[in-house]
Amino acid sequence: MELTRRDAIAALAAAGVAGGGAVLVASDRDRGSESNDDEGATNDAHEDIVETATALAPVLYPSEVDDAAEFVRTYVTGRIENDDDHRTGMADAVAALDAHASEEFESNFRELSPEQGDRLLTDVGLDRVRPDPAGSDLERIRFYLVNELLYALFSSPTGGELVGTENPPGHPGGLESYQGAQR
Repeated sequence: MELTRRDAIAALAAAGVAGGGAVLVASDRDRGSESNDDEGATNDAHEDIVETATALAPVLYPSEVDDAAEFVRTYVTGRIENDDDHRTGMADAVAALDAHASEEFESNFRELSPEQGDRLLTDVGLDRVRPDPAGSDLERIRFYLVNELLYALFSSPTGGELVGTENPPGHPGGLESYQGAQR
């Protein structure tokens, strides 16, 4: 099962991000032309978030999902492009995840294999942590990274097929599909 850029844009719409597709086209084109140091630092943080999320996807997503890099890159870029608070929260969660990865593997998370990433998440107990955007490091990792990527997957039409909701609520036919799955 392959997730596409179109799935990511559908997931962004489900998340309430308006105009995500147009923002992505403009940001991809303009990204290389910036010279301001603050903008360069923002781009570095942006790239760290996107690369970490891309490395996290094979750990979190079911094995039926093939290469999800384009999907994750599109979704995360659209999610943080015009939302400074969310971008800051995700950057802080990436830094916390990297600190745990450095402690256990002497590397940042995006350089770990999926097997090492899975072991790290298990070792820190991330599966038992409640998501909280203002909570501990692990609670923020759960909220901003893990839950964000899972939401993107299952709110997309293709990802929704994995759980039997091909048209998630909020998409054409979604309410009927959801109610039919409940019967």
